[in-house]
Amino acid sequence: MVERAPDGDIDEDALRVGEPGQAAAGLTGVLVSLQRSREQMGLGRTVRTLPLINQRAGFDCPGCAWPDPLAADGARRKPAEFCENGAKAVAEEATTRRIGPDFFARYPVAELAQRTDHWLGRQGRLTQPMILRRGESHYRPIGWDAAFDAIAENLSSLGSPDEAAFYTSGRTSNEAAFAYQLLVRCFGTNNLPDCSNMCHESSGVALTEAIGIGTGSVSLADVEHADLVLVLGQNPGTNHPRMLGSLEEVKRRGGRIVAVNPLPEAGLMRFKNPQRPSGIVGRGTALADEFAQIRIGGDLALLRALTGLLVRADDEAPGTVLDHAFIESHTHGFAEFADQVRRVDWAATERATGLDRAQVERIARMLIGSERTVVCWAMGLTQHKQGVATIREVANLMLLRGMIGKPGAGLCPVRGHSNVQGDRTMGIFEKMPASFLRALEREFGVAVPYDHGMDTVEVLHGMRDGRVRALIAMGGNFAAATPDTEATEQALRGCALTVHVSTKLNRSHVVPGATALILPTLGRTERDVQESGEQFVTVEDSMSVVHASRGRLRPASGDLLSEVAIVCRLARRLLGADHPVRWEEFERDYDAIRDRIARVVPGCADYNRRVRRPDGFVMPHPPRDSRTFPTRTGRANFTVNVPEPIEVPDGRLLLQTLRSHDQYNTTVYGLSDRYRGIEDARRVVMVNEADIAALGFADGDLVDLVSEWTDPHGSVEERRAERFRIVSYPTARGCAAAYYPEANPLVPLGAVADKSNTPVSKAVVVRLEAHER
Repeated sequence: MVERAPDGDIDEDALRVGEPGQAAAGLTGVLVSLQRSREQMGLGRTVRTLPLINQRAGFDCPGCAWPDPLAADGARRKPAEFCENGAKAVAEEATTRRIGPDFFARYPVAELAQRTDHWLGRQGRLTQPMILRRGESHYRPIGWDAAFDAIAENLSSLGSPDEAAFYTSGRTSNEAAFAYQLLVRCFGTNNLPDCSNMCHESSGVALTEAIGIGTGSVSLADVEHADLVLVLGQNPGTNHPRMLGSLEEVKRRGGRIVAVNPLPEAGLMRFKNPQRPSGIVGRGTALADEFAQIRIGGDLALLRALTGLLVRADDEAPGTVLDHAFIESHTHGFAEFADQVRRVDWAATERATGLDRAQVERIARMLIGSERTVVCWAMGLTQHKQGVATIREVANLMLLRGMIGKPGAGLCPVRGHSNVQGDRTMGIFEKMPASFLRALEREFGVAVPYDHGMDTVEVLHGMRDGRVRALIAMGGNFAAATPDTEATEQALRGCALTVHVSTKLNRSHVVPGATALILPTLGRTERDVQESGEQFVTVEDSMSVVHASRGRLRPASGDLLSEVAIVCRLARRLLGADHPVRWEEFERDYDAIRDRIARVVPGCADYNRRVRRPDGFVMPHPPRDSRTFPTRTGRANFTVNVPEPIEVPDGRLLLQTLRSHDQYNTTVYGLSDRYRGIEDARRVVMVNEADIAALGFADGDLVDLVSEWTDPHGSVEERRAERFRIVSYPTARGCAAAYYPEANPLVPLGAVADKSNTPVSKAVVVRLEAHER
């Protein structure tokens, strides 16, 4: 691929490498939170804003979706109910820095395209709508009415509504998401790709097959009261830091934790809780009782060995290991499943996992001895070719001992963004059930399409092939979040129209279509005042709790519109003033949206009243609530999942992309990945010391990463990302890691998970080549 010119804002040669951290959080986390907040917001704004995060009278953190304590469980919220990365997320949004028309007049788009997302994001909040017209070099200011006219004119000129795609990020509120999907379907398409397609789609597909619903089955109290918690393919210390407090509670109550990961992440090892004296002046709490340093892609082999060991243990002592009453009353397919897993191929298991038999058997004994088990996972399981099969095997493991619909036990997919689960509940999905679509038609008197739309990867193919000519993105950073960077950016530049609803500048704005608009919107932290008065919005966390969020800060600009207002005004312009949906009522008072949600979305009856409770309400979950499984068989389904080992040729490594501690998704806060001891640079590749030597390199060498992927026709495709510094790191042998989005160019657009179509970002075969200076 053609590399961009040097960014000019990060000196990659300034890399400093120290020892990996041995504990997460502590006093350093507090000091970094305050320093970053003060830098972005100033002292007074910091003091006013941080205490509002995740409080009942405040706003939901715009970062991760980890849930808040509920009064019904006897828990109280702490004065500081946020983590270091939550504070960074709020500081980024509530920054006092601003980007106005003078900024865009100074920088042509071509020059901005040479900058990193780190630099773009640090310029500040967007303050008014901007447009880049066909053939022009600079974005220019545009009024809101003219912006909506331009968008509507372009959309109306398409040959079919299916030539447009409407992307959604997980930060969008339930109210905006419901209005957005209604607009899109009234326009005439189900092309509603979203960030779930790229992260937890494998979880949704697998869990729907296994238990009949694509969401997790646990509450926060379940996790904290578990005897045993398995944390698979997840780095909570960086990606969901408040989870560490729950894991500490597990240990306080005498529970045990097993961590399964290719890297020894600090947050899995020890937690120094900054809200306890022992976390400030002491050593904190040791978390993982067992750390299984698995090879990338070996999770299915491990899980299948564990299920086989449990079945065999029950064969040897019938009725003492498996929950036969649960299996007989609530499951389907056990006999076939058990026959397949009884024989454990230890040689194959050890090759796939890199773990020895003794450790796998120890974990099996821990599972047998636990009366309440929770399994948590994230992208380390989902972004694999066999991601769906792996998560189905997680479900098998839990079904064997009746760990669903039982207090202190269950399935816990840990969602990455604050309302990604709520957006799906509200209808942001290209394959919504026909029952939901019929409910929309009955409620609003409109006709909507029933044919399935395109997911994110399908949209990229469609843009590349000319079948999708317009992209509207409600939040997010589409260009940086998606795989195969060269193909993605070429596809975006080939669109007739790109529109991004955003709070801050990002990569997607500088790889524009022929006509491109940036629509600045209110942040989660800001007051939203409409004609009927001050509004609040609602979100759903990772454990299905729906609750209110109220911004308290003055908006960054008087020209900002809320996401709801942007959707409603575009709908009126695009669909016409006589459209059956009363969009002006939705914009005037969000209660009007919530009344319609109550009548359309299953589980949301009496929505307006219930979200006004201090803790909101919990969405229904039949497997959890009554051990009812709404699957095709009417029972929970055991499935047979056969591991397919990843073939890694000699002289190659298996690479996973991951976040630095100083970023959230594609938002790069800074250049300090202190838990891994990596400072002041991002173009690094972490490789085991023995692999570095075996490949003929040395720690600190400058290399190009070249990915190798065999397409379905047998052709080998190569992709190149240049100028990465080798960092010796205790990864599993044969494995490597690099940050995204810098490593996204290596992920092929065609490499996707079976069934879920999720990009395979956690298992990329690469070779290292010495960089030619």
